[in-house]
Amino acid sequence: MSELKTEDAIVARKWWVDTTRAENIRGRRPGGPAGMRFYEVARGFEQEKARERLTDNNLKVLLDASPNLGEWKVIHFTEKHFPRRELERVKNMVLLPAYARGVIVDCGRNVRLLVTGERIGERVLELTLGETPAFDAWIGDEWVAEREFRGANRALREFRRLIREYLSPEAIAAYEATRPKA
Repeated sequence: MSELKTEDAIVARKWWVDTTRAENIRGRRPGGPAGMRFYEVARGFEQEKARERLTDNNLKVLLDASPNLGEWKVIHFTEKHFPRRELERVKNMVLLPAYARGVIVDCGRNVRLLVTGERIGERVLELTLGETPAFDAWIGDEWVAEREFRGANRALREFRRLIREYLSPEAIAAYEATRPKA
């Protein structure tokens, strides 16, 4: 088996990259400004820069909201809000422990739950509740985990466990004990 080129190896690890070849597509590509605009916008897209910007955005949201330990803050990014009753249900399903603080980012049609520990941004957990609920975790600037769930209820139940797994003092101590010393 031939060795993958460095760029091919990077793409192979990224499940969201469409690796189908254009030759396999039958028919004409849509013309007009909409189709052209998409390709113009996507040209030069760098996945790593996008990931860094998302991480920076999450940190900015957490710092600006500055929630207290053990509490949620809700911020609204759009004029149309996620149903209040559902926001309350989310907060009640994911009660934050004393060592965690969180922000629920209301994006109208979906919400993002950002949770961090005592030191804001040292560890950041994100759960997006949308069509396909998804979890991401960062330790420092390193993206360490991602996961998708089959439904919002399952995602919320798992998120409670993931908060303990990543943010509890015991989990942090275990991580630090096994981390190579610089």
